[in-house]
Parts: sequence; C-alpha cells; structure tokens
Amino acid sequence: MYVPHFNALDGAPEIQALVMQVGSAQLVTTGPDGYPMASMLPVIWEPAGNRLVMHMAKANQHWKAIEPDTPALAVVTGPEAYVSPAWYATKAEHGKVVPTWNYSAVHFTGRLTIEHDPEWLREAVTWLTELHENRRESAGHEAWSVDDAPAKYVDGQLRAIVGIPLAIEKVEAKAKYSQNRSDADRAGVVAGLRAEGGVRGEAQVADRMAEDLGL
Repeated sequence: MYVPHFNALDGAPEIQALVMQVGSAQLVTTGPDGYPMASMLPVIWEPAGNRLVMHMAKANQHWKAIEPDTPALAVVTGPEAYVSPAWYATKAEHGKVVPTWNYSAVHFTGRLTIEHDPEWLREAVTWLTELHENRRESAGHEAWSVDDAPAKYVDGQLRAIVGIPLAIEKVEAKAKYSQNRSDADRAGVVAGLRAEGGVRGEAQVADRMAEDLGL
C-alpha cells in the first residue's frame, strides 16, 4: 500500500476501530492458474491483534484453492468520497487544483488456513453475531442470539461453511482526508461533501474531516 506519511494510520486502537466499524474484508489470494481470486467476507480482528477470523460458504470454490499457509491479502475499506476542486478555497486564488479521492483502508498480509471443526465454527459465528447484535442492543433494539435458532438448524448451517483464519504478518493502514491541504481547503471539502452528498460514504468522510479540524 502506498502511504504518504501524512495519511498513515499508526495507532492500533484507531485501526481496530475502523476494522470493527466496517466489519468486512475482501480476501484476495492467487488461484492455481495464477489469477487472483477474491471474496467479500465478514471479519473480526482478534483482540490480541495477530489474527483475522473469517468464514465463507462451502459452495464458494475460493476456499478449495487455499492450501495451508497460503499467502493472502485482506482489504478493509472504509467510507470514501470524490473531492471536487470546486470546493477548495485556493481555487479562487490561483486555480491550480485538481480532483482527488478521499478514503480509508487497511491491508492485512498474512497466511491462511482452513477450519472445518464444528466448535471452532460455532465460536466464530457466535462471536461475529454478538459483535453486531450488541451494537443493535446498544441502540435500543432487541438483540438476536445464535441460540434463538433451532439447534439442528444451526448445526446444518455450520456444516455449510468453512472457517478461514488469517495469521497476520503485516498491517498497513491509510486515512486519506486531504491532510496535505490547507485548513481552508479542507473546510471547503467538508462543506461540499455535506451539501452535495452521495452514496459512497460522503457524510462519514465529512464527519471525520470535520473532527480533525475541530469543526
């Protein structure tokens, strides 16, 4: 990952918060034919910080191409937004401005294994469920538990998936929020994103930028 120093996310708590907020990752490996294979998967970053816990459907042929210790890349992508140069204060001063793209992302590099053990799978799925249901409960909604479903039904669902833990060897994180621009330009981007909106996460990008600026 290309990470200019002013875009680097170095703090583990901030990186973990982003991964938890997003909750999914694109798992990328190289197939037997040398071409890349990718699957979007729910993900948990283990608190100890050295493992990602994922799972996928057995019907997905991707897992069959994963040998023990297969090198892999898991990409977690946060909110993103197009940035128009029309929003920059410096546009009126000299006009030397161009569009850019603001985003955040975390790249995990490591090695994979495949888990078929029912108890491992049950623990992983329960952990994932509780993570998201606890958020719902905190917002005043009734939480759902794995135990709410019939035991035989859950057992059948577990037989239809495989676990995919990633032993993390490297973490690279980036938050590109116009940190190389002046405060006036960045404030203009916040105002522009909030005024024009969009569907990619413009509001979240604006909120993060505003927080950095103390707006």
